[in-house]
Amino acid sequence: MLQTYLTKAQNICKSFYEKKGNKGVAQLAVLGLGLLYLQHQIRKHNGWLKKKSVNNEHIFITGGASGIGRNMAFRFAKLGAKISIIDVNQEALQKVVDELNQTYGQKTAFGVICDVSNPTSVKAAIQQCNSFHNKKIDILINNAGVVSGKQILENSEAGISRTMNINTTAHHWTVREVLGDMINNKHGHIVTIASIAGWVGVRGLADYCASKFGAVGFDESLRFELRATKSNVKTTCICPFFINTGMFDGAKSKFPLLFPILSENYASQRIVNAILQEETVVIMPIILNAAIIVKAIFPTCIYDNMMELFGVSESMDHFKGRAQQK
Repeated sequence: MLQTYLTKAQNICKSFYEKKGNKGVAQLAVLGLGLLYLQHQIRKHNGWLKKKSVNNEHIFITGGASGIGRNMAFRFAKLGAKISIIDVNQEALQKVVDELNQTYGQKTAFGVICDVSNPTSVKAAIQQCNSFHNKKIDILINNAGVVSGKQILENSEAGISRTMNINTTAHHWTVREVLGDMINNKHGHIVTIASIAGWVGVRGLADYCASKFGAVGFDESLRFELRATKSNVKTTCICPFFINTGMFDGAKSKFPLLFPILSENYASQRIVNAILQEETVVIMPIILNAAIIVKAIFPTCIYDNMMELFGVSESMDHFKGRAQQK
């Protein structure tokens, strides 16, 4: 069977060469590489690549009492992982921990009230989680985040500081607590839940975009630090469009077929697959890579007009957010 396909491929290349010479062969090679890349992207997107096991792994999720954090906790627990969740919402935290333990067995999950912007609180929470599971953290998922949805002059000093401290600075506190052990154990994975707003600026999201640009930069710097020492510790940076968790309630997509508001279930499963497949950077939906390419290659005026044409600039005009963020 394989020999038959190889013979056919050889005949196609020979035919192209006879008709178009080296130029034809080069065109065919480019097409072939493009198809291979597309096939790989499809397999990756659908979670069809080889996955690592997380059975008995200690997975620590910040902001895990609701939204995609909660959804990921259930997906990882189903795969046999030990789950630690930190959050500021005590009622929601206790509820998700109880549900996890009832569904997947006692001592599957443990929760701690924690303010991720406070390094002392983070340190204490991680120590409690390690003690409960009698195991150091194997996978850290920095998922906690907030959004004000206010333009620069409408925001407050406290609001700006809150966004930066939770969405960016907190990553330093969590990573500094776990990275040393991961490096020494030659095993670990640090996941940054960032945003496409960490690549492109959006009107009404100045503080949020600044924080997510910071998160993307943090992940990239960390990745290069680990590469320099040939560390086995992995990193994954997730950059999604709006997700319908309520956090961005009211945000709109002008062309939902091209840029859909992502469902919580889809986004959570895609993130879990990315972690299991040890992907480095994930932009979703994948079409948003085009915006990054245009920004990098073309003049600013073209990029700005494109952002306005596709409604990105007006996507936050009717933002409401969750009730506690009003």
